[in-house]
Amino acid sequence: MKRRTFALFAAACSAALLSACSALTPSATPASLPPIVFVHGNGDSAALWQTTLWRFESNGWPRERLYAINVPYPQSRDDDSKAQPGRTSAAENMAFLKSEVDKVLQATGAGKVVLFGNSRGGNAIRSYIYDGGGASKVSHAILGGTPNHGVWAIKGFREGNEFAGTGPYLSALNAPKNAAGDEVSGPVQWLTIRSDNNDKFAQPDGVWIGAKGTATNITYAGPELKGALNVVIPSIDHRETAYSPAAFAASYRFITGKPPSNSTIAHETSIVLNGLVTGQGANSNDPNSGTAFNNMPITGSSIAVYAIDSVAGTRLGSAVHSRSIGADGVWGPVQAKAGQAYEFEVTAPGYATTHIYRNAFPRSSSIVHLRAERLAEANKKAAAVVSFTRPRGYFDLARDTMRFDGISPPPGLPATGAGLAVSKIAYPSMPERAIAASFNGEQLTGRAWPASEGHVSILELQQ
Repeated sequence: MKRRTFALFAAACSAALLSACSALTPSATPASLPPIVFVHGNGDSAALWQTTLWRFESNGWPRERLYAINVPYPQSRDDDSKAQPGRTSAAENMAFLKSEVDKVLQATGAGKVVLFGNSRGGNAIRSYIYDGGGASKVSHAILGGTPNHGVWAIKGFREGNEFAGTGPYLSALNAPKNAAGDEVSGPVQWLTIRSDNNDKFAQPDGVWIGAKGTATNITYAGPELKGALNVVIPSIDHRETAYSPAAFAASYRFITGKPPSNSTIAHETSIVLNGLVTGQGANSNDPNSGTAFNNMPITGSSIAVYAIDSVAGTRLGSAVHSRSIGADGVWGPVQAKAGQAYEFEVTAPGYATTHIYRNAFPRSSSIVHLRAERLAEANKKAAAVVSFTRPRGYFDLARDTMRFDGISPPPGLPATGAGLAVSKIAYPSMPERAIAASFNGEQLTGRAWPASEGHVSILELQQ
């Protein structure tokens, strides 16, 4: 079995680096720990922070001081200066973060927060600190995989885009902050986390932006910022710069000045799950209005939750929870059993009936957000369609050990690089059996449902 390496480059544990951190006192009590606001990336949702929150909780951080925000329209515009249905400008993204930070400060009574962002979330953090008054409200800023110098830096190529290194948005953010030419300044303390060479959005070649063979003028070090503490973790992909155990360990050390005492997720005996049902399009209630993912509720949707046999994938009796979902999109809460795998069946007008299979939850979570899926036009003649997904990272054939319904490697994945998080099988005939998948030791099982009746299945990894 291939092993994944998470040793930190740059001697991140050295005393020299620790001296750059504002360590909390050893006697810090849970109530005195700063609230942390987690900011997801482009097109994503708060749900991706689930395991990170569990790791902070498992190391004594109070659940009520951990906030994963959910940007209503999380995808950037093609041109930041031009309105685009269902998408947000960089300024709008920052404004939402600003309002959420104010809510957290009011709720907790804290003077400052820690901000931890992945990818585009880091753009919002930087904008908030420098242009939104956040410098006095933020103690630490952590940027995981943020393309601080762009996904590309090509003169004349899509320079109106938020991710253009030569465009006005990033050029302004990266302007020197002092005589030394630093790209960050105090009093906020800054940490960047990047991959050594496996981040799809920090590549010298434009393969992941549809321009293979074209130089992006971006290096693997693109996410680094001069003047920040810059940590490099081998092999991790773009999402793992924020959502992996190694990224958690680096961020925890940066905030506290010491390593986490617990390297695993501590299990709870009483588990309560909740979250939102959302869709896609400029408006979730109009699935034909565009392809941008959003985090808006779908009016008229419903949910049924079933305990399942973790080997056969079959339902164990009737639904343990079901409800019609209101205007707020909330589908729970539901009391879950420790060690029990579940199927979440989401029904929404204009979408396929979506069957999401998840392994047992080790802890409670209020961000089990569920996105209704559409049946792609190319798959409408299939007997069944099953997807194998990894929301908190990508699949890498050179790094990971994985199998999907007996197929290794899973179909549709690139031969090199970590760039896709979904493998899909369209079955020509209905498989009346368990559909199993595995990824680096995590095993999960589900069932196929008839595509002709408007159903799709998703096997969703926890890690």
